[in-house]
Amino acid sequence: MTAKAAAPRLELKGISKRFPGVVANDQVSFAVPAGTIHALLGENGAGKSTLVKIIYGVQSADEGAIVFDGNLVQIGSPKEARALGIGMVFQHFSLFEAMTVLENIALGMDDPPPRRQLEARVREVLDSYGLSLDPHRYVHTLSVGERQRIEIVRALLQEPRLLIMDEPTSVLTPQEVEELFKTLWRLANEGCSILYISHKLHEIEVLCESATILRGGKVVGSCDPRRESAKSMAEMMIGGSLKDLSDKSDCSYGEDRFTVSGLSAPGEPPFGTSLKDVSFSVRSGEIFGIAGVAGNGQNELLAVISGETQAGVTGSIRLEGRELSQLSVGARRKAGLASSPEERNGHAAVPAMSLAENAILSARSRMGLASGGVIKGGAAKDYATRVIEAFSVKATGPAAAAGSLSGGNLQKFVMGREIMQNPAVFVVSQPTWGVDAGAASFIRQAMIDLVAKGASVVVVSQDLDELLELCDRLAVINEGRLSEAMDVKGIDIEKVGLLMGGVHGSEIDGAGAGRAADPSHAPAKRPEPAL
Repeated sequence: MTAKAAAPRLELKGISKRFPGVVANDQVSFAVPAGTIHALLGENGAGKSTLVKIIYGVQSADEGAIVFDGNLVQIGSPKEARALGIGMVFQHFSLFEAMTVLENIALGMDDPPPRRQLEARVREVLDSYGLSLDPHRYVHTLSVGERQRIEIVRALLQEPRLLIMDEPTSVLTPQEVEELFKTLWRLANEGCSILYISHKLHEIEVLCESATILRGGKVVGSCDPRRESAKSMAEMMIGGSLKDLSDKSDCSYGEDRFTVSGLSAPGEPPFGTSLKDVSFSVRSGEIFGIAGVAGNGQNELLAVISGETQAGVTGSIRLEGRELSQLSVGARRKAGLASSPEERNGHAAVPAMSLAENAILSARSRMGLASGGVIKGGAAKDYATRVIEAFSVKATGPAAAAGSLSGGNLQKFVMGREIMQNPAVFVVSQPTWGVDAGAASFIRQAMIDLVAKGASVVVVSQDLDELLELCDRLAVINEGRLSEAMDVKGIDIEKVGLLMGGVHGSEIDGAGAGRAADPSHAPAKRPEPAL
């Protein structure tokens, strides 16, 4: 890898890209010097994904120029990008679970060497960067963090001069985030430039030394994240002020309102995770968090609690002392249990149906939107209108199809539809997944307002920052088992990370006192390059 040069490693000049009815990128220009970690920030729909696809050759720009290492280049495909020295690690991994690490690496290379030579090169990269990975293990046996290392090693084998990282920490434990940051800092110190996309602004503060902000497809500013706060960067992204969440320190808790005891259930075939003796309780006025890496039983837990899954379920689910485990979804809702699943399109909402019709799906009983099997169309429209207004949903009205809304606005409608029913207990999975900073802040505040009225809220999330900000207590789910609950104040992040990674019992206790809650979960600063 080359040392820092005078010319920028990457320079974009007036990049524009249009789709029918949408301008994804509008005269985007910025530069990334060699050996720097540069953040690309923006809300959903700001144009980040389109831009990096143009840089990596997945799409072509309608206008503008790309200059790489001082040379004007045309990048017509990912293969051409890799030939120039541009690598990319995508948010969603492209791996074959029934094949080994080495076989997956070979499949991702344009011209892989013979097997023994490739294994020697892979081990050399692993040793050089301190990455722990067995080339002969099958992918289905690996953690999410280990799977990401496959993608990173595959990119490093190409000896990239520019590495694009798209939401690389969204499913990693704190320990895995720390190891990733060390790898990226070493790459930068060796002269590789890194273009880093993430919604976790605390990480941007720690990792990156420059940032470009996109809004509506245009560059609206730049900054040094080390001199900014997460809030100030979020406000640059949304073009307005971002309200602080209400202080929960003065809230008082009531008795246990919602109790789950010894809950077990089979996983959904073929790859679902079985629930194993899950127990927890939530007090009135409390937000209880469930942390964990994706695929450890979160979806199964929500389906069992909501009543969508009942076959093979054992254990107890009680709301204010009333047993719910034998009740239907509708009966549980009548009893005061509201829920919102991770997938909003097709699960929480039907895209082809109007917002008023989607309101009927879950609010018909508690909000009187149907009686004796007859739908009250006027009442449904009125309720949907109230949700739209109260939750600032950008929509043409209650007749708008759910599928016509942006992801963030649909999520606000779904959350508003449930919260405005004033449930006794609200169980929600990934409440702010894929939504922009403004919408995420609004949704989190709505949950805080709900518990301020005495309700209980259970938040299932992969975003540990979100749980630390919102929750009073949290537990970790791993392979269908739930840890003991921990108070968020003064929580040991190292212990949480070990639990997320599947370490339990004496190994956790032997870890000693770890780091207290720190929003970055990462090393304090980039180390100096070796002389």
